[in-house]
Amino acid sequence: MSGWKCLLAVACTVGFLASSIRGQNQTDTDWWKTAVLYQIYPRSFYDTDGNGVGDIRGVTAKLQYLKDTGIDATWLSPIFQSPQRDFGYDVSDFLQVDPLFGTNGDLEELFDEARKLGLKIVLDFVPNHSSNEHWWFVQSELGVEPYRDYYVWHPGRPVPGQARPDVPNNWNSVFYGSAWEWSEIRQEYYLHQFEVGQPDLNYRNPRVIEEFDNILRFWMERGASGFRVDAINHMFEDALFRDEPINDPSDPLSYGYTHHIYTNNLLETYDVIGHWRKVIDEFVEQTGSDAIIMLTEAYTSMDMVLRFYQSDDGSEQRAHFPFNFVLLGELNGDSNARDFKYVIDRWLENLPRGKVTNWVLGNHDQPRVGSRYGEERIDAMNVLLMTLPGVAVTYNGEEIGMVDYRDMAWEDSLDPQGCNVGPELYQWKSRDPQRTPFQWDDTHNAGFSTANRTWLPVYPYYRQSNLRKQLESDRSHYQVYTEAIKLRRDRVFREGAFRSRALTEQVYGFVRYLKEDRSAFFIVLINLGDEMTEVDLHDLYDSIGDGEVRVFLVGTASRYKINQTVEATQLLVGPYESIILGKEASSSTDTVTGCFKLIVSLCAVATLFKKLNSF
Repeated sequence: MSGWKCLLAVACTVGFLASSIRGQNQTDTDWWKTAVLYQIYPRSFYDTDGNGVGDIRGVTAKLQYLKDTGIDATWLSPIFQSPQRDFGYDVSDFLQVDPLFGTNGDLEELFDEARKLGLKIVLDFVPNHSSNEHWWFVQSELGVEPYRDYYVWHPGRPVPGQARPDVPNNWNSVFYGSAWEWSEIRQEYYLHQFEVGQPDLNYRNPRVIEEFDNILRFWMERGASGFRVDAINHMFEDALFRDEPINDPSDPLSYGYTHHIYTNNLLETYDVIGHWRKVIDEFVEQTGSDAIIMLTEAYTSMDMVLRFYQSDDGSEQRAHFPFNFVLLGELNGDSNARDFKYVIDRWLENLPRGKVTNWVLGNHDQPRVGSRYGEERIDAMNVLLMTLPGVAVTYNGEEIGMVDYRDMAWEDSLDPQGCNVGPELYQWKSRDPQRTPFQWDDTHNAGFSTANRTWLPVYPYYRQSNLRKQLESDRSHYQVYTEAIKLRRDRVFREGAFRSRALTEQVYGFVRYLKEDRSAFFIVLINLGDEMTEVDLHDLYDSIGDGEVRVFLVGTASRYKINQTVEATQLLVGPYESIILGKEASSSTDTVTGCFKLIVSLCAVATLFKKLNSF
């Protein structure tokens, strides 16, 4: 054989084997597909300058905590310049960090430090509206081009004998009252589907879309790993401004007064999301960066949510995934095992082929897990979240079982959604109770801040429930949470199939298993009720075989111990107990798979040598 042919053969051999070895050590999924995404509400996370408000440097200071906990990525609620009428969701400059939280330099430092630890930072992206203090709106109100049509304006409906026209229609704000506000300067109404200081942008103006294209590029260039797109289903409204049909006539000023057929879920929204996906993908392709993701928030029907994945024919990709809120909106402390099975199975069965699912267990807008499901179910719900297929989305504080501060006084309440309905009803509407400062330890202000007064009061019983106490405990919510994350790294949870069953009225169970090796499996059991129940695991999974299974994880109040072996046929599940049992994908399984790949590789190399020798 000539020298160059021999060299070619060696190069092919080395390259082929190196590729095979790399294939054994790396998955073919992007970083986000099985991630634990941790939402941080910066105001309440950690305060480094003593003003009572959390800041960006506070997030940077706690990155090692996130890493130690097992978090893959964190999504920051809004940190951009804002008058803070809706705590950052009223943005007055999309390219500048609000001085309350720090500087652009602080944010870039956060990106850099997170990268060193292998963590990703996802930013809140608020395109539906801006603040009425934004330069665009100031110019639009004055009628200055090109900003004149950046927002949704309407002259109103003339009323005989009345100087000012009436509101254009019966559309109401999510935050109560009419969605229209009169401008004395422009002598027209502007639309605000949320707070009066949050005028809706006009997405039928191509310049507005272009502005947000550039905002995305700006933050990607500085290190953002993704964007959570806020309130996206409010982006378009009926161009004819028609009245919506009445839904609940009892309160003409409430958001529930009408069916929102003209202000919600208009199909044009999906085109804009598809466009922004192209902007993001083009940036990734041009720069060679890690995957940058787009997540969408829309409280709407399942079929409308699923459309955010892709166009109906699959030709256009949209969000990497839309937030799945079924654990927030369709299940609660009164749900039984059949409810859990129905809701979870229905979502998975309707998921578009090849798409990655996700599960949102908590956020800054919804009551905390312990307040929604009951404190006795905190471990069970966190275990459920970490063992379902796909991305786990969790809210800061849920890992230590924080609960809502429901007795917060009217004088301390700041959320406009609660304040707008007055002192009699604010407790039912306010989102402040789930936004209280993180409970780091039992010192002043729960270790959150050295300030005399924090922006929201600290939960009064933080000395009994805080991170430090749970770290020092033999068994705690935090330990269950972190151990569940470690388990979800197993191949069975990352790649395994899913099957569920309501084993009894209150015991919900599911199995994750490898189709090519059904002896490798994990069974997750959750007792939603207050009675001990006996179950037979064979009713859930018929490949268990005879004998015993191993306990891999239990909640804080369990009769079992980790690594204990138990009988599969007559397993007692205690009140509110959560337990993971099964058999791991053994190292021998991976070894056999690796050896098989190596044999195939060697056969290919042998064939190559044979062909070269015949030259």
